[in-house]
Amino acid sequence: MSTTKEIKWTIFVITVIGNFIAMLDSTTVNLALYPMSQDLHVDMSMIQWVVIAYMLVLTVFLPFFGKLGDILPKNKLYAAGFLIFALGSFLNTTAPNFGLLITYRCIEALGASIMLSNAQAIIATIFKNERRGKALGLNGGIIAVGGMSGPALGGILINYFNWHAIFIPCIPVALAGAYYSLKMLPSHVTHEKVFKFDYKGFLYFSVALFALLLAISEGHTWGWTSLKIIILGLITLVFGAFFYIRDHHINYPLINFSLFKIKTFTFGNLGVMTSYMAMYTNSILLPFFLQEIMEYNAFVTGLLILPYSVTLSVTAPICGRLAGKYGSRYLTLAGPVVFCTALIMFTLYSKNVQMWQIVLASGIMGIGNGLFQSPSNTAIMTSVDKSQLGIASGILALSRNMGNILGVAVTITLFECFKKLFLEDGLVYEKAFMNSYHLTMMFGILFGIICFVFAFIAHKPVRPNNSL
Repeated sequence: MSTTKEIKWTIFVITVIGNFIAMLDSTTVNLALYPMSQDLHVDMSMIQWVVIAYMLVLTVFLPFFGKLGDILPKNKLYAAGFLIFALGSFLNTTAPNFGLLITYRCIEALGASIMLSNAQAIIATIFKNERRGKALGLNGGIIAVGGMSGPALGGILINYFNWHAIFIPCIPVALAGAYYSLKMLPSHVTHEKVFKFDYKGFLYFSVALFALLLAISEGHTWGWTSLKIIILGLITLVFGAFFYIRDHHINYPLINFSLFKIKTFTFGNLGVMTSYMAMYTNSILLPFFLQEIMEYNAFVTGLLILPYSVTLSVTAPICGRLAGKYGSRYLTLAGPVVFCTALIMFTLYSKNVQMWQIVLASGIMGIGNGLFQSPSNTAIMTSVDKSQLGIASGILALSRNMGNILGVAVTITLFECFKKLFLEDGLVYEKAFMNSYHLTMMFGILFGIICFVFAFIAHKPVRPNNSL
């Protein structure tokens, strides 16, 4: 292997370590939501903010840190991201109450946002053609290994210690990432730029997104026609409109809307967002089902979720490479079909479900996600000009995280609404839980179908014009 090639792959490994710990953190936190809710004495509609607050901060700062990535040395920026993430993780291990846990999660999210806003751009810049597909696929595989480690490791830590312990493994990994970022990532800036950032647009975007999420997550508690929800809806519309208008009238927009003229880019990002919404209907509720209804401990729950990450880690690199070589169309269409099949299986499961059936459905879900994500990312990143890779990477990360945030908020909202209705109808808790779980999975299937439609449009071959 040549020195240049070694350096490229070293940079790649350092870059994806950030993605690795972000996924490790995500899957362990999902597993820990039930014991967190028990220990901190909050219900599901509140405990979801452990995930939403993290994803919200991570998401709204992506454009800001993406812009910084264009003008600051990558080694210092990445090292800062790792260190802030490590600080947040450490503080999480000490959180004595719900309020401080949310605060520390937001600190952790700032570090994750620095890393994720630039990761795809670096990979897409240093690799070309088939190798780019391979690298993006390996990125998906390494992320999946993080996901694979999370449930098993988190299950052990929760079972033998408590939920605070799940944040410990990320600390040494993040510190190592900071050290190697400073040492190995490029320290020079390829082209000097004057830093121009649309702070007003950033404020409009943040307010609109927060109001939308608060309305979705609290609508079932406050009432969908209550004054609070109506006001939040108006805030979302007004500030969303302010953001859109401002972004079209300045020379340094927060989000470059001109990229959305590219069909593959636009519908590809919509497909990514809806795929995560489909995934989160199950990834959020399955740990609650396994721990609350099936009464498995955290370790067994982690092992039952593990097949999702195992099959994803195997499928993602293969599909990324195939997409780089043969194109993304058929792989991205197969993905939603496969993960919707898994969601259908979950809608049929009852308290009498066998362990092997949960393992099978989780494994199929991972295959579906692996079929979709890497080829879709490859198609999106190769659809834009090289000079636009940074902003394209930021928008792709934005789509992914919007899917995560909306997936959590919509899932918990639907589940709690259905459960409340079934309990009011006189059903026992266990039956109300299962009926709500199955109905929510059906909405996951709907998101999967929408994802398929977006993928079909995004990667539809352009017919040559034979009239000339």
